[in-house]
Amino acid sequence: MRVGLLGLGRIGAFHAATLAAHPLVDELIVSDPVRTSPYGGPGDAFEADAVVVATPTSTHAELIMKACRLGVPVFCEKPVAGTVADTVKVLEARAGNRVAVGFQRRFDPGYVAAARALRAGELGELHRVHLVTADPAPPPASYVPLSGGIFRDCHIHDFDILRWVTGREVVSVYATGANRGAAFFAEAGDVDNSAALLTLDDGTLATLQGSRYNGGGYDVRMELAGTKRTQVVGLAARAPLHTTEGLPGMAEPWPDFVARFESAYRAELDAFLRGDESLCSIEDALEALYVAEAADLSLREGRPVEVAEVRR
Repeated sequence: MRVGLLGLGRIGAFHAATLAAHPLVDELIVSDPVRTSPYGGPGDAFEADAVVVATPTSTHAELIMKACRLGVPVFCEKPVAGTVADTVKVLEARAGNRVAVGFQRRFDPGYVAAARALRAGELGELHRVHLVTADPAPPPASYVPLSGGIFRDCHIHDFDILRWVTGREVVSVYATGANRGAAFFAEAGDVDNSAALLTLDDGTLATLQGSRYNGGGYDVRMELAGTKRTQVVGLAARAPLHTTEGLPGMAEPWPDFVARFESAYRAELDAFLRGDESLCSIEDALEALYVAEAADLSLREGRPVEVAEVRR
């Protein structure tokens, strides 16, 4: 098939190499106003059999809707759009077209194994979940005002994987945050360290922690505590953790999200090209965004927020 790729930033360049090497891709058409790629030639990406969108967030909604009007299957990196209203607009304009949204943790072997174990009853009844997403260094100052804030930009991955692994919905959020680093976070109305308590629709409690300044390295984990056992995702040799008792076989920590989830990104694109229906849908992306909206509102107003308050 012929595949069009829009955007050659960090993740776009990674996708270009993945697509160019994929056995189902005969031709890669690459479109970026600034960058070029050695993996594909220029052209109209929307004339391809499928389109992959890896452009800035502000362009996602327009590009997805254009693909839908033309009847071209589209894979778009998260988010669908920067706001709930625009996400709903894209959902309404989909018109039956195939749209997949990039939440790569669904294709990470650790999360897949945890979901299977939980659903098979190996953990017993789930009582608690703990989630961590911590970056070793902050994004550029120019990015923060456009990011939507740490809960929409960063923790939306946690909200999606929480729903996907547990099969439950978040009903309420109590979030907080702090500014411990550069002034540009506070100036943009954002925080660089975050925490939240989420309640699921069956009463299960989930706690969340995050940071833009995790000196140990890139840290993404999920703990699922059940009545039979606790399952942990991300507690491997490259987890940036040191204990007073010591852990054997510790290796260099993951430097960033691309290195940590390289295999998941490749598996996700493979699933899209093969027509796999298990990818994140617009509806799923919207549910995760509702949780992020509730968390952001809770942070700003200093109170628990029901997710129903932000639904439209």
